[in-house]
Amino acid sequence: MTKCISLLGSTGSIGKQTLQVVRELGLSVAALTANTQVDLMEQQAREFHPELVVMMNEDAAKELRLRLSDLPIRVMPGEDGLMEAATLENADTVVTAVVGSVGLRPTLAAIEKKKRIALANKETLVCAGELVMAKAKQYGAEIVPVDSEHSAIFQSMQGCRDRSEIARLILTCSGGPFFGMSYEELEHMTPAHALKHPNWSMGAKITIDSATLMNKGLEIIEAMRLYDLPVEQVDAVIHRQSIVHSLVEYRDGAMIAQLGTPDMKLPIRYAFTYPNRAVTPDRRLDLLTCGDLTFHAPDMEAFRCLKIARECAKVGGTSCAIMNAANEVAVMAFLRGEIGFNDIARRVETALSRVEVKYEPSLADILEADRLARLAAVN
Repeated sequence: MTKCISLLGSTGSIGKQTLQVVRELGLSVAALTANTQVDLMEQQAREFHPELVVMMNEDAAKELRLRLSDLPIRVMPGEDGLMEAATLENADTVVTAVVGSVGLRPTLAAIEKKKRIALANKETLVCAGELVMAKAKQYGAEIVPVDSEHSAIFQSMQGCRDRSEIARLILTCSGGPFFGMSYEELEHMTPAHALKHPNWSMGAKITIDSATLMNKGLEIIEAMRLYDLPVEQVDAVIHRQSIVHSLVEYRDGAMIAQLGTPDMKLPIRYAFTYPNRAVTPDRRLDLLTCGDLTFHAPDMEAFRCLKIARECAKVGGTSCAIMNAANEVAVMAFLRGEIGFNDIARRVETALSRVEVKYEPSLADILEADRLARLAAVN
């Protein structure tokens, strides 16, 4: 069981919920990292007394250093600080809750230190899954998923003796705020519309990814990497209630699923206590009042990002890194009101047409593909 964590991305939605679980379980905190939220980071640092806090923004790091000058806490800026946080000796578990491909390098560094990786950053496996999983095997590092869907798969596979027994993984998807809309209707959707997720409280980027269904595409790729399966054995279904978090279908036709309330603290808690379970103080699922559970096929013509992701999964190489980087740029442009909702998929397609795919890529190849895709997705 986890005793001390480094939390990469402590001021985001997952980060704040992680700290709720830390309070509940009485864990120690070695490091906290964030981007620019100085006020919240100061509050967290004063409560949890980590040995290190990191602000990716250098000006924010300078301000925080002044505010915490009365405490024996080191303050570092930028990626060097992120790498330091991921490799601190006192931390046995590194929670990667940062958003985007920035999580890749610190995750690899933590793996090399044989940490347990509580993985909430799906882009790490999307961009470099084969490299990351090979490193984890090489160094004997545990990767325990925090995403609700991948935690559900992880839990549903605990009785699996042999991966060859698996027929397919079925990831569930709420469908976001635009379920049932046509491609033409989606043209008129604004950031305000897209940020109204029906079930989950999340950060802006992942909420937009949920609206486009890119989030489910990223999760399909992540599942392939985590469980070493081809894309043909990973499916997604729309499940509006977000009660069934995902399923494993076995070759004999049996399906094992994990059910629960839509609360991220459940998979976070399990990532810390695995292979054991802790008593929850949170509301439990009541099958008598949760209502009907329904399932639908996703519309990949209206929600083209999911289709693009499945195609990139088949192509392999750096195509997934290109797709992910272009999507990050396009989502930010949409949130700023610079492009329309359907333009997110168009920008991703443009980047994929402009950036050459490299196969069996090195880390340098992946990072270069990321850089080129961001440039290609600007216009």
